[in-house]
Amino acid sequence: MKFCSQCASPVAIRVPDGDTKERHICDACGQIHYQNPKIIAGCIPHWQGQILLCRRAIEPRHGLWTIPAGFMENGETIEQAAMRETYEEACTRVEISGLYAIFNIPHVSQVYMIFRAELLDGKFAPGIESLETALFSEKEIPWSDIAFPVVIQALQRFFADRPDDHFPPFVDTIVPVKR
Repeated sequence: MKFCSQCASPVAIRVPDGDTKERHICDACGQIHYQNPKIIAGCIPHWQGQILLCRRAIEPRHGLWTIPAGFMENGETIEQAAMRETYEEACTRVEISGLYAIFNIPHVSQVYMIFRAELLDGKFAPGIESLETALFSEKEIPWSDIAFPVVIQALQRFFADRPDDHFPPFVDTIVPVKR
């Protein structure tokens, strides 16, 4: 950040009075610009024992498979964001069954909130951000072509919980793989 979004004056990086972290501060109007993690809301949509996945038409990870998920918008709840993203990416409406997973991803300043959801009518199609959408049984999931580690972990846990039909919410942290 170089300029204040309030008055367009240059900003400086320093610790504001009463704070402990460096922030972008406008010397002209005094605005403190906080930079906080982004929330990604999504769901594991299921229909008759299968999971709906979307093949990404956008970067990052173009061409790989994922659950419908994306950045939460101002003015919406996390449930609304998950349902909106599912509609945008898979042209389908879902009923949220409950919060299933929270993933901290500190190295990219993101928090994923993933819900379980059921397709309302079994109809779906690729949205503008998807090349393809498809229902998969656990055995059919293209595990080596899943876009993000968070999706792999959420789906593996989902399938482990499914035999008992007990899906307790969980929290986990994704750490980058060192290469």
